Amino acid sequence: DISGPWSDPVPLHSHGFDAALFHDEDGTTWLLSMSADWRPGRDRFGGIEIQRYDREKRQLVGNAQIIFRGTAAGLTEGPHLYRRDGWYWLVTAEGGTSWEHQVTVARSRNLLGPYEVDPAGPLLTSVDRPDLRLQKAGHGSLVQTQGGEWYLAHLVARPYGPRGNCVLGRETAIQRVDWPDGGWPSVPGGIPADEYQAPDLPAHPWPDEPATDHFDGPALSVCWSTLRRPATPDWIDLRSRPSHLRVRGGQSPVGKQTPSLVARRVGAERCSLETAVEFDPRDHRHLAGITAYYNTLNWYYLYLTRADDGRAVLELLSSDSGRRTVYPELTVDASTAGRVGLRAAYDGPVVRFAYDLGDGWRELPVELDATILSDEHAALIIDGEPAAWGFTGAFLGLWVQDLGNDGVYADFDHATYLEH
Repeated sequence: DISGPWSDPVPLHSHGFDAALFHDEDGTTWLLSMSADWRPGRDRFGGIEIQRYDREKRQLVGNAQIIFRGTAAGLTEGPHLYRRDGWYWLVTAEGGTSWEHQVTVARSRNLLGPYEVDPAGPLLTSVDRPDLRLQKAGHGSLVQTQGGEWYLAHLVARPYGPRGNCVLGRETAIQRVDWPDGGWPSVPGGIPADEYQAPDLPAHPWPDEPATDHFDGPALSVCWSTLRRPATPDWIDLRSRPSHLRVRGGQSPVGKQTPSLVARRVGAERCSLETAVEFDPRDHRHLAGITAYYNTLNWYYLYLTRADDGRAVLELLSSDSGRRTVYPELTVDASTAGRVGLRAAYDGPVVRFAYDLGDGWRELPVELDATILSDEHAALIIDGEPAAWGFTGAFLGLWVQDLGNDGVYADFDHATYLEH
């Protein structure tokens, strides 16, 4: 039962990623995955393998077998297996998860193959179609509705301009699939459509999330993520000051062990996060504010700190592939404000910051490049191999640093996220 009870996790193997279970009509269960090959000079994507899983023993039995080597597109991964019309249908991702991404379909009368690839080509791809709004289309999974209609859920990305950077990261799209009896499945045109008529199904709406989090609950809302450490009471405090999120300062913006970042994913090309913070920095080692963030190397940060002359000030700092830039000409005197409003906004390829010292909102007079907060900009390739992937998409967050380990914290009164 999907609602439980659930067994403890059972480790199976580490042969390759994208594992998926297939339950055959004869009651057997099988585990599929790509087969990774670490050996120099070999294809790292060695094909799709299958191995039987014994549900009673909760372990794999027999030997793993390669059932599909893939097509010339290469990088074969993401297997899903279906049974229909007396055929086994193998759906895989190929071409890599970037611009050459695609969904490949192959079929066989026998579980272990051989598998014949659809002669019409990929089920779905946006390769060589820079005019399409949805790019990097691939890595799909089929589903049939109660009404017998078929759909394909798959990955996409929305770049700013042809082959541009994708600030929203990898997104999920869905397409209608035509699958006549005895024939191959097909997506209209074999390309991702921006929109389509939704099927006539019973409504199961997800509850709307309030735009403003007043931090009234005993724990952080599920919309929030924390970086590299759980939201434990030693640095996340929702009790000491009711209706406030108290964040105790962590490592520097480039620290990789105990940062104090509470952030949420950017969900639209135009969106903003607004907050109000109370913070009493003692010196330049103490910072608290709002960030437009991708990873440790790529971010923008508007923060409160203490200047050498004793004033509380707002400063802007950025990091582009680890190269940090200060903007002294944008420093704002905040010494008269006990509470400061902060806002970070994505406006397509631009990031803007604003502040409120109690006399109304004012924008910082600078437009920042949002495209450095993207999968493509974050990816790092060394000697043809990925040293760092870019998959996650951008964030908006609340950030606090205590570089002197002096016990400082910041109180955030609320956080309002809006999509414009």
